[in-house]
Amino acid sequence: METRSAKRRKLYFSENDQCDNGIDRISDLPDAILHHILFLLPIKSIAQTCTLSKRWRSLWCSFPDLDFNTINPLAISSGKYNTSSGAKRPRFISLKEMDLISQVLSIRDKHSHIRVLRFRAHLSFSCLNGLIRRAIRHNVQELDIEVATDDYFNLPRCVITSDSLRVFKLRSRYRGFRLPPSSVVAGGFRSLHTLSLSLVILFNQPCLLDLFTDSSFPHLKKLDLDACYGLKQLKVGCRALEDLTLDNCIQLCGLDIFGTKLERLRVASCFDAYCDKSWVKIDASKLKVLNWEYNAITASSSLENLTSLHEASVGFILLHEDLTSAKLQSVSNFLSGLSHARSLTLESPCIEILSNRNYFTNLHTFNNLKSLELHTGFNKHNVQGLACLFRSSPSIHTLILKIINDYKIQRRQWNRDLWDMCTSEEEQYWQSQSQTLKPFLNNLNVVEIHGFLECENEVSLAKFLLKHGKALQEMTLCTGHCNYRDSLRRQKVRSQMMGFSWASSNARIAFH
Repeated sequence: METRSAKRRKLYFSENDQCDNGIDRISDLPDAILHHILFLLPIKSIAQTCTLSKRWRSLWCSFPDLDFNTINPLAISSGKYNTSSGAKRPRFISLKEMDLISQVLSIRDKHSHIRVLRFRAHLSFSCLNGLIRRAIRHNVQELDIEVATDDYFNLPRCVITSDSLRVFKLRSRYRGFRLPPSSVVAGGFRSLHTLSLSLVILFNQPCLLDLFTDSSFPHLKKLDLDACYGLKQLKVGCRALEDLTLDNCIQLCGLDIFGTKLERLRVASCFDAYCDKSWVKIDASKLKVLNWEYNAITASSSLENLTSLHEASVGFILLHEDLTSAKLQSVSNFLSGLSHARSLTLESPCIEILSNRNYFTNLHTFNNLKSLELHTGFNKHNVQGLACLFRSSPSIHTLILKIINDYKIQRRQWNRDLWDMCTSEEEQYWQSQSQTLKPFLNNLNVVEIHGFLECENEVSLAKFLLKHGKALQEMTLCTGHCNYRDSLRRQKVRSQMMGFSWASSNARIAFH
């Protein structure tokens, strides 16, 4: 027998079912909300909703985010490919799917704006030009296009003169495209704040000294140039620029960067290693992050006003036969320009250069540096390079040493005889540096040594830091995997390291 409350609930739901019968409440939602819901679906599914009713057809014809890369999710990529890795290359849109893009743009409401148009296709320049022109007529805000074409093609002028375009990303898989001369670009791109170009062909205009300026890009905040073939000299002076990335500009000989708002800079795999007059100049008072990766050493370097630098990472391509005194001085100038950094990472070639017997200059003092990470093979001759860095880092808090254990690098294993030899070469050298390294030792709190194999060089350094590091609180030695014989030897070394007095009573040592 039903209770009175159960009957009331049954009657309530029955009345609501009758009231809602036949009413489509979802279709009554505002366009902006429905567009946001559709945005979560692949574009093919969105297109299929146009068969539901005139209301949904109207929504499809005004949908602002057209991402045709979702036709094949496996085709989505970052735009940079490593052809040598054997990774599956993304699939380009077929001709049939290309017709779909043209149809979608042709049936759009004339007054509907496009927020995003993104696709990847193999097509001719005339076809690409037509698609871009249609998108520009609909006041597109973001164009993200990757093309594979047999044509050399010029950047359509409608892109330059567009008042609506905010983000423009254009990548080519083959021959690429040409930039227009600066005289054409001047006065254009008035609204653009993000520009990403890949595989730009610049054989006929090897110098871009007056293109990336305020007159051409007054609001540009992010610039990404990848594989600019033929580019010899580049000058970037957009005052609104905040983020700059240069990749694979291997023929670059001269780089001049000036930016009062530039905060992030990444330059990777750039510069001609065999150019005798290469140079780099950076002036950016607001720069916070600098990544300098796998670049050839320039003949001269000038880094000025990097007073806001928080984090810097530096790596060079090292050609031993090309280490002239000018290039050694250039590296010194480059590193000294980072003297305001709070966190610094140096790859192995930097340590090799600082350890070079012909290296004759001292680095500027890194008074703000709190964290120092060094990657090194830790050869015997690297000891002086490490000491040079320690002398220049009086306020350091954390030292991270990552040892590259290459089978080609011969390092002497530690044993009891070496431990008892207080007059060994490494021991003598570190002891001779105890006074000049006093500021460094009095502030060092945390030490991490990765790849610690109980070889002579790293054991000598660890012992020296324990003996003289008055502020040391934590030392972590990461040894990795080892066999049974190595394990016994390491246990002996560990017991020996625990068997002498340390400068800091608060120091703790851990082995991993």
